Amino acid sequence: MKVIGVGDNVVDKYMYKKTMYPGGNALNFAVYAKQLGIESAYLGVFGNDLAAAHIIETLKSLDVDISKCRQHKGENGFAAVDLVDGDRIFIGGNGGGVQKDHPIVLNNEDLDYVKSFNLAHSSIYSDMDTELPKLKEAGILVSYDFSSDYTDSLLEQNCPHIDISLLSCGQLANEEAENLLKRVYAFGSKLAIGTRGSRGAMVFDGENFYRQEPHFVQPVDTLGAGDSFFTAFILHHLTGNRLERSLEEGAKFAAKTCLVDGAFGYGIPF
Repeated sequence: MKVIGVGDNVVDKYMYKKTMYPGGNALNFAVYAKQLGIESAYLGVFGNDLAAAHIIETLKSLDVDISKCRQHKGENGFAAVDLVDGDRIFIGGNGGGVQKDHPIVLNNEDLDYVKSFNLAHSSIYSDMDTELPKLKEAGILVSYDFSSDYTDSLLEQNCPHIDISLLSCGQLANEEAENLLKRVYAFGSKLAIGTRGSRGAMVFDGENFYRQEPHFVQPVDTLGAGDSFFTAFILHHLTGNRLERSLEEGAKFAAKTCLVDGAFGYGIPF
């Protein structure tokens, strides 16, 4: 199996300790897949500042393929983060940096490359709405993280091009979360996953709901917990494991992520 993250990358700047860590949903997916022993790549847009240089160096050291990435003059994406009792709080950022002016537009060479993978993962922060149909037409599985910034119109527009949709729905009551995942399935996704923080996660496959309790640990930092949960869950499922076993593996891997500073470490001063 080979997988690729297509879309956003940032550095997460921990303002209270002046340390920045590589991150971003699509990038995290590629890194976590590599940590789980799966060949992975990342396709995204970098700036030309210290943050970009650090992310590039980190990905090369982890042997994540970045051969198709773009780089432009300007500030790399960053998110400003504070930490309260081990939980992440985003307090600002630059909206993706150079990605705002130079979003990914997949050309024929990119698509030929993407076809060599089994799964492409992107996110709502990747400015990829117009490119999702191209990924789907490439004939591979497409997963997508809507985070908590979804609307029904956005779901209806994008879910037909997404096989596996992930949504943050910790703010919803049980019945509301179930109805949301049912709508996502009705809009076209074959698997709908809702992460709910300390209340765990749920999956709807069109027929049944499956639920997973979190593996509770004393967290160092919860940043990346949702991304790592999804990565481990979907990779275990796609390699032939049942949904229940895959959810358990996702919870186990997410708990490990909570014991690391940043999404996956590699912090440097800024």
